Amino acid sequence: MKNAIVVSLESYVSEIIGLADTLDYNVINTFIQNRSTPDVNSFIGKGKLEEIKKYIDDFPDSVDLVVVNGELKPSQWFLLEKQWGVDVFDRIRLILSIFENHAERKEAKLQVRLAQLEYERPFVRELIHRARSGEHPGFMAGGEYQVDDYYEMIKKQVKKIKEELESIRNQRELRRVHRHKGGFYLVSLAGYTNAGKSSLLNMLTEGNVKVESKLFSTLSTTTKKIKGSSLPVLLTDTVGFIRNLPSWVIDAFHSTLEEIAVADVVLLVVDVSEDLDVVVEKLNVSLGELVNIGVGSSVVLVFNKCDLISQDVLDYRIKFFKDKDFLNDKKMVFISAKNDFNVDDLFDAIYSSLPSLVCCKIKIPLTEKSQSFVSWVYEIAHVLDVSYDDFIVVSFECTSSVCDKIVSRCKDLDGLVLD
Repeated sequence: MKNAIVVSLESYVSEIIGLADTLDYNVINTFIQNRSTPDVNSFIGKGKLEEIKKYIDDFPDSVDLVVVNGELKPSQWFLLEKQWGVDVFDRIRLILSIFENHAERKEAKLQVRLAQLEYERPFVRELIHRARSGEHPGFMAGGEYQVDDYYEMIKKQVKKIKEELESIRNQRELRRVHRHKGGFYLVSLAGYTNAGKSSLLNMLTEGNVKVESKLFSTLSTTTKKIKGSSLPVLLTDTVGFIRNLPSWVIDAFHSTLEEIAVADVVLLVVDVSEDLDVVVEKLNVSLGELVNIGVGSSVVLVFNKCDLISQDVLDYRIKFFKDKDFLNDKKMVFISAKNDFNVDDLFDAIYSSLPSLVCCKIKIPLTEKSQSFVSWVYEIAHVLDVSYDDFIVVSFECTSSVCDKIVSRCKDLDGLVLD
């Protein structure tokens, strides 16, 4: 594992250290300069700049990377790398590097590459300016490209990737429409990165999605049917949120985040085991992202990882969040995806949040085909009651489109609609 140091203008550095760890960097020291705004030239003040330079010079083989807990302007980045003589990543570049490592499917790789290219644009412009001024920059524009050629290549690649992502988005929309017509409800998992969304998906669907205790372990959407459900419900895992992401990074993942916007129900997963002020901040960030995405469907707050705190702490936090006025319109469930704690309450919250169901009662004659028909109704609807006599009477609830299908097949079997 390589070593890194963190430079920050705020004392909260747990998240940036976690991001560095996810990229397999061991943070060996942290330098904090409390100030409200970054220095316009070097992000940090002159004294702190020299202090860090001395530290790097004193341990020349120990520091492989400097991570700046903020967003650097190209001129600031250039000055810092020149002064310290080591690679410098700001927070956005660090996150994009994690995205690149975790992208497995074609769509995720395209989304990450688009975000990287958008990130590189202003830096390459700075490199062009410095190259024409007689300086010899390196960074992303090395290799076979001159920096000005590289900038033109970026523009062409951005256009091509956006076209490919639009095509994938259209295919996704077709699949989504097909699922709705088939009577499936769509439920999306959303939440801050590392809140336990993938673990929850595995628990509810008996899936085997990779679960890691690292940030952004999931970049691609995964959709599976909820097991043991009395209704046909599909659950989709999505990329995690994180604070202070630029709009162009979010835009790059638009087609993925769209799965949240079009869901019938959104399960907003929150890690309740962290320090309370951190839980509140991450909850506020996540709720803000749902607003930005345009979510208009029901949102269920799923406070996960209850197994990691004591019962007294859990009781206090349940009361704390239920007393928050801005959360009064949302259902809350406190669970542990790891040990199935309160799973039944979660199922109840999901079902009660789904759009209105249509209730129906049908009667079909006893024939060779009737039993297979009843089995089919069980698969696509919530069967409330079945009685067998001279006829089979089935009461069920489902979406209106599924009800139309069942009624149509019922009539094909010479059956009747009773209610």
